[in-house]
Amino acid sequence: MNLKFISWNVNGLRAVVGKNFYEAFSLLDADFFCLQETKLQSGQIEMNLPAGYEQFWNYAQKKGYSGTAIFAKHKPLSVFYGIDIAEHDLEGRVITLEYKNFYLVTVYTPNSQNELRRLDYRMQWEKDFKNYLLKLASKKGVVVCGDLNVAHEEIDLKNPSSNRRNAGFTDEERAKMTELLQSGFVDSFRFFYPEQKDIYSWWSYRFSAREKNAGWRIDYFLVSENLKSKMKDAKIHTEILGSDHCPVELLLEEDI
Repeated sequence: MNLKFISWNVNGLRAVVGKNFYEAFSLLDADFFCLQETKLQSGQIEMNLPAGYEQFWNYAQKKGYSGTAIFAKHKPLSVFYGIDIAEHDLEGRVITLEYKNFYLVTVYTPNSQNELRRLDYRMQWEKDFKNYLLKLASKKGVVVCGDLNVAHEEIDLKNPSSNRRNAGFTDEERAKMTELLQSGFVDSFRFFYPEQKDIYSWWSYRFSAREKNAGWRIDYFLVSENLKSKMKDAKIHTEILGSDHCPVELLLEEDI
């Protein structure tokens, strides 16, 4: 069967629900709808989703910060929150759903922040998160999606030369992405569209960046190598507004 996966950094779910979230949700009609940067605590929102969706939430301890969610049409075999490392698991950044033939992981990767003050932490996160994914991949296929907070190659952002040492486009972050891909994962969008330019998933709210399409591709679907042949398509829904990110999509032919 064809399974549709959507990932969207909503940058505050309550705000997007007040705009166009339900319309986008209905239009995209996904089997799995993964969210990052929900900025919620438990009980702060009640989602009026269509019948049949189960909801899984991971909240940050800090109020109004980070957070992830997955809305799934298919009941998982198991659910795991975080990556089982206390240092990393206070910010609600990872949810893993297990199914018969694959794990689905949604992640909101830590931003290295202004003046790269969190770059050292980011490097440790990258190492530990890759090890977590490899442990899963040793058992069955893995689909990992979310805001990875890195534009991997120069083709993945509008102005690479002026952003070389900015968070999300440092040599260190890009190298970690390369390491992850070389360890056995495939960037689904680049698999289908290796030369596609000028298509992004995030635009700054400043300087009319979205109108000028001065963006970055930092939202991804990665799949483990053993699922590569099951991929049918990947899309970036630049037409959907409501956040400073747009949704990204993966279509996978797989039994659930």
